Amino acid sequence: MKKKGQMYLQEYRIDGWLEVKEDHGEDKLPSNLGKGRQEPQGSFAKVTMTLDPDTANPNLILSADRRSMRWGDAQQDLPDNPERFDTCPCLLGCKEITSGRHYWEVEVEEKGNWAVGIATAFVKRKDWIHRNPEGGIWALEKWRNHLKALTIPETHLPLCQFPQRIRVSLDHQGGQVSFFDASNDALIFTFPQTSFTGQRLLPWFWLYGSKSELRICP
Repeated sequence: MKKKGQMYLQEYRIDGWLEVKEDHGEDKLPSNLGKGRQEPQGSFAKVTMTLDPDTANPNLILSADRRSMRWGDAQQDLPDNPERFDTCPCLLGCKEITSGRHYWEVEVEEKGNWAVGIATAFVKRKDWIHRNPEGGIWALEKWRNHLKALTIPETHLPLCQFPQRIRVSLDHQGGQVSFFDASNDALIFTFPQTSFTGQRLLPWFWLYGSKSELRICP
């Protein structure tokens, strides 16, 4: 019998994936969520990409090789082209995905604020955007001392320690986006299954505040 305020986890396996859903609870997820749960290695193609400077918010400073970025307090003087995020401090990766299973890994800093995930090609670029599936974004965010999935409402994911290397896994046909701690293959979170049929998807990255930076792993 359920008790008021108690969290229940429901697990569903779909094509080898583990999906964890929240059921009428207010308590936090257990700190060992995902330990020992691995994605099906070998069935996902590794994505090679760089960061797209034409989409970068003016507060984001890209490295010369366009594989890392950091926060800048002063906005850069950049052309306000249609692709650029002018208000939300984010950018896209230079890799459009229209089918198949893919993954990429990102090194993140514990001290900063960051979010990584995927976005549709038609995600809003101007003014503030909705950073959730309704806004065309599926992402994991670290904000101060909290780790959360940008669901509706947000799902808080307390862990024993913050991961330093995130693996983003996308199954386009299966309609699933999952996040793993790449250091031990532990599942952090899987978004509820959706449909990406006919959609063009791209890697999505967000930073905010001093000491915030990230890098795409080789």
